[in-house]
Amino acid sequence: MADLTVTISESVNINGALRGSANSLSITDIEDTFERVVTCINGNVTTIATFAAQPYTSAGAIDVDRCKYVRVTNLDTAAWIELAIVTTASNYTVLLTPGTSHILAQAEAVALAEEDTSPSFGTLENLASIQVKPVGVSFDPRVEIFAASIA
Repeated sequence: MADLTVTISESVNINGALRGSANSLSITDIEDTFERVVTCINGNVTTIATFAAQPYTSAGAIDVDRCKYVRVTNLDTAAWIELAIVTTASNYTVLLTPGTSHILAQAEAVALAEEDTSPSFGTLENLASIQVKPVGVSFDPRVEIFAASIA
């Protein structure tokens, strides 16, 4: 088993004043990792990961109960992608511009999508899959996913 250390930092110098911060997170007892880089063909939806409570029930699934960190990064220098976080009963989509990432702190009870602008803060749902669709018709961006799970 090992520790996963994640550090996020921002730094910008405006009028001689340094702004930004660095934040670190350590997750102990990491036993499994999942990492892949996928070329996502324009005009198509690519499922880059699936999750299940019983991983043996779905080919290549990540254990939703043990997964404690998920990062998806748009590796392209020009293409934008739409990233869909699909749960057991809903989904939400975010836009990743070139070089940006989306991070989830776990896969179990992680998200709830709603159709209005008033959050219910209701029961969160488990992650079921992560899907990518390139924006536009001329880009085939490469996307990286990294997930870490505890014992």
